[in-house]
Amino acid sequence: MGYYIDVILPLPLHQLFTYKTDETEFNEAQIGARVAVPFGKSKVYTGIIVKKHQQAPLHYETKFIEGVIDDAPLVTKNQLQFWDWIADYYLCPMGDVMRAAIPSALVLESETVIELSTDVEISTDELSDTEYLIIEALQQQKHMKIAEVAKVIDRKNVFPIIKKLTGKNFIRTQQQLYKKYQPKLATYIRVPEKFNEKAYFNQQLETLERAPKQKEAFLHYFRLEGQTKKPITSKLLEEKADVSRGVIKSLIDKGFFEEFYIQQERVDFNHEKTRGVIDLSGAQYTAFEEIKASFKKYQVSLFHGVTSSGKTEIYMKLIEDYLNQNQQVLYLLPEIALTTQLIKRLQAYFGNQAYVFHSKYSLNERVEIYRKILSEKKACIVVGTRSSVFLPFTNLGLLIVDESHENNFKQQRPSPRYNAKDSAIVLAQQFKAKTLLGTATPSLESFYNVQQKKFGYIRLDQRYGGILPPEINLIDLKDKQKRKQVKGHFSDTLIKAIQKKLNAGKQIILFQNRRGYSPILECNTCGHSPQCPNCDVSLTYHKFNNTLRCHYCSYQIAMQTKCLACSSTDLSTKGFGTEQIETEINQIFSTAQVARMDLDTTRGKNAYEKIIGQFENLEIDILIGTQMVTKGLDFKNVALVGVLNADSLLNYPDFRSFERCFQLLVQVAGRAGRFEERGQVLIQTYNPYHQILQQVTTQDFKSMYKQQLYDRKIYKYPPFYRIVKFTLKSRYYNLVNEASDWYAKFLYQYFSTHVLGPEFPAISRLKNEYLKNIILKIPPKQSLANTKKYIQQGKEKMSAISKFRSVKVIVDVDPQ
Repeated sequence: MGYYIDVILPLPLHQLFTYKTDETEFNEAQIGARVAVPFGKSKVYTGIIVKKHQQAPLHYETKFIEGVIDDAPLVTKNQLQFWDWIADYYLCPMGDVMRAAIPSALVLESETVIELSTDVEISTDELSDTEYLIIEALQQQKHMKIAEVAKVIDRKNVFPIIKKLTGKNFIRTQQQLYKKYQPKLATYIRVPEKFNEKAYFNQQLETLERAPKQKEAFLHYFRLEGQTKKPITSKLLEEKADVSRGVIKSLIDKGFFEEFYIQQERVDFNHEKTRGVIDLSGAQYTAFEEIKASFKKYQVSLFHGVTSSGKTEIYMKLIEDYLNQNQQVLYLLPEIALTTQLIKRLQAYFGNQAYVFHSKYSLNERVEIYRKILSEKKACIVVGTRSSVFLPFTNLGLLIVDESHENNFKQQRPSPRYNAKDSAIVLAQQFKAKTLLGTATPSLESFYNVQQKKFGYIRLDQRYGGILPPEINLIDLKDKQKRKQVKGHFSDTLIKAIQKKLNAGKQIILFQNRRGYSPILECNTCGHSPQCPNCDVSLTYHKFNNTLRCHYCSYQIAMQTKCLACSSTDLSTKGFGTEQIETEINQIFSTAQVARMDLDTTRGKNAYEKIIGQFENLEIDILIGTQMVTKGLDFKNVALVGVLNADSLLNYPDFRSFERCFQLLVQVAGRAGRFEERGQVLIQTYNPYHQILQQVTTQDFKSMYKQQLYDRKIYKYPPFYRIVKFTLKSRYYNLVNEASDWYAKFLYQYFSTHVLGPEFPAISRLKNEYLKNIILKIPPKQSLANTKKYIQQGKEKMSAISKFRSVKVIVDVDPQ
């Protein structure tokens, strides 16, 4: 009887794999620890141990593990249980969940290395020029990586040559594990111990008589050591002794100093508390008590507080209660931009108990936060975006999902396509913790759950400090254009309002939900517009670097001076994005300080922090942005919000478009007038009498909810029916048609009229792959388990048909 372990591998495979171990390794191995295992012909991967047993698999011969990597589990049992739920509910492989959950720097992989064979004597006459270069290089160094071989022979594809040399038995290939995570080491200097002897010290000091700068620096070290009582860096000594780096280097070379290393954390976990008590207003305190009462009755509660009602202070008071009970708190946000402003406030109150976790952190920084939460197991508050649900919590007491209506909580790609809000509720249930969904504009599904008595409900309908909600007005662009009262994309009403607020020293936010300068460049002679060769979309013009760029596959070309079809120079741009608004604003208000906040300007790690900091410090007068500027940001001096074109939000082919338009416009309106005086919101539209826009002006959530819920019930959409979306992808048009027709017929046999499609989406080709969608609606009383089993059967049967094997089937449960 042998010893076996079952392992999850970071590959898109549904099943676990069984490996053999010896008795010692079997006893050392712990559930949740990493293990290096061979997979395939020559690769080595990091797996996570999920089970230990003594039963050999029936259908394949087991391989021995390479070795156990961790002394203690890297993944907790709660995490493994949570991964299992994610894989089962979202119909994705467990390997994909592992990839998403563990910082990739902890997932070790192997690299092929080559070495000379000792069995055969190599004759140079048998070698080609390139083979000779490889053999010569290997005679000078024992091992070479594939990348090093490519450099030596100056070729990209080196595998055919390596294959030939292996076939002649001149070289051997093997796998070498490499670690992606490297601890950060800080370099310090110290005086060697032999200088403790007085005679030696004096003797050596005399040798520096002819190098006064070096002598001064050496003696200054002792003065500095007495003052700081901390390790000394060469940089600090350079500054204090007023000498160059060359002086210190000479002292190191002569043996007066030696260098040593201390491991440092990349993330600064030491933050001082700068604020004491959290003060709540009367209305806030009432809401706080109602939340606590709701938690006694419900696992999940919806906190419906208008914009600028002070929800964050209430969250902080709740967090304080849970930290005092020595429990952990997870605070989920939809955007990295929001973490920037919020973490400063949390660190001011909770000091080094507040951590941040999101994708703008480097791989190594994410590892350090992951390990900190795993090893310390103390009360802490973690602020993060959707991937934070995978952190190794051990004593979770409270989950706060702020701006819970946001569709950014849903992962779109790659797999797993999980919804962090729904996953957070399941995670909280595992720990018997409470979940609070906070928002000014609840999603229809959340509010429906309140009405069904599944969620608790707390309403806070007055702004902090008694400030009135912003005054929202619609501007009829059709009428303004008739009267010739439009300049660029700005009506005269909006221009006058901006000027008035600038004169009063106030700030303005302008919202346009499209980045770039213009989405279409068109020839006025023949009507041709440049298209992406890989996707079925036109190229967007970006003025800042004068390029035409695809926002889906990043293909780009230089801006064209003449038409690619007819060579006419009469070209014009159609439509507008944030860049064009920025150009127009700079022309109209030449003295104002203008900044733009979109994906193009926030690519750097600290880009959000920089723009938000400048706006908070009143260095920017007008901030132009996409939906990044609409969510939860708190700016005291903003008096006016302008929406350039509300119609683009309404006219979108999605059953949620009206709900999203309402949420987005109410949220962006909430950025105005958050302090002292009432704010103003101006929304430009060609359709001012649209029902949704009228509901936005009065912030009438209940009317919007009632109307949208009625439509959803008639047309069988959430919250009444669940939805699963299938996207089939192939490089071949006819193949994707055939495969989607086959899969739709298979689903129709079981689900009949609840299957919609197959249909091509609005953009039917992306990255040289044709797409076709099928939508499945699941009635409320239909068994989810049986539905998923049938879906999986369909995928397996389709992959058994040889011509359909190359077709990718992407399953998206509860698409947003």
